[in-house]
Amino acid sequence: MKAYIFPGQGAQFTGMGLPLYENLATAKSLFEQANDILGFDITSIMFEGSVDDLKETKVTQPAIFLHSVILAKSLGDSFQPDMVAGHSLGEFSALVANGTLRFEDGLKLVSQRAQAMQKACDLTEGTMAAVLGLENEIVEETCKLIGGVVVAANYNCPGQLVISGAVDAIHLACDALKEKGARRALVLPVGGAFHSPLMAPAKEQLAAAIENTTFHTPGCPIYQNVTAMPVVNETEIKANLISQLTAPVKWTQSVQQMIQDGGVEFIEVGPGNVLQGLVKKIDRGMNTKAATFEN
Repeated sequence: MKAYIFPGQGAQFTGMGLPLYENLATAKSLFEQANDILGFDITSIMFEGSVDDLKETKVTQPAIFLHSVILAKSLGDSFQPDMVAGHSLGEFSALVANGTLRFEDGLKLVSQRAQAMQKACDLTEGTMAAVLGLENEIVEETCKLIGGVVVAANYNCPGQLVISGAVDAIHLACDALKEKGARRALVLPVGGAFHSPLMAPAKEQLAAAIENTTFHTPGCPIYQNVTAMPVVNETEIKANLISQLTAPVKWTQSVQQMIQDGGVEFIEVGPGNVLQGLVKKIDRGMNTKAATFEN
């Protein structure tokens, strides 16, 4: 079975999506539609912007979504997913790709999500840190013992977990985790404590937008970050999408479940190849590749 996987924030680069724009009329039309929906010229930033321009959350999230979704649409009849999943933001791309969300609705939600997250970051200073070489349980237990907000946020692959929370608590947790034997505990250059309780204000804002958006019956199951299980019910998909902002991304568990359910080929749709690497670390026997369009 074919599993299509969609990346999240961090995969952006200058020039992303440009070959699609230059070579495919349908892609060009969708990019221009996106400029109108967003109310600013995102294509110029994607194609020519600086690294700093692309780092802005309100730009990064729609940019990655657009690259992934337009690439998926450019695959034509060869795009036949048996299952989909997305890492954090990538879940919105996956939901457009499997027919749950219309392109325009997906883009509006991603834009609202980015703005809501930015607001939450401005309210409370938070950050994230990568922890390498420890069992999940040790990381979880250590976080519970730290005073202040710090939680496991991304289960990326065995031995690679990202924690999220208040700045002071993250630094304390990193020191404690190194003492417990972590190979690395490295604070990441991110703008906030994503997938932690500090995103609660964004969750409330996004919940209203999601509730007011029409979700359709998906063409195939989506393995959602919050449950790591296949979902086809629209109401359930909405609830998981709302929970996602303050809940951990269970990527390891999602991929393991997809494999258990028959997934043998994982195709990454969008910028970068991070997810292919994570799949290989979860199960070396899996076939992975990047989606490429044909003129």
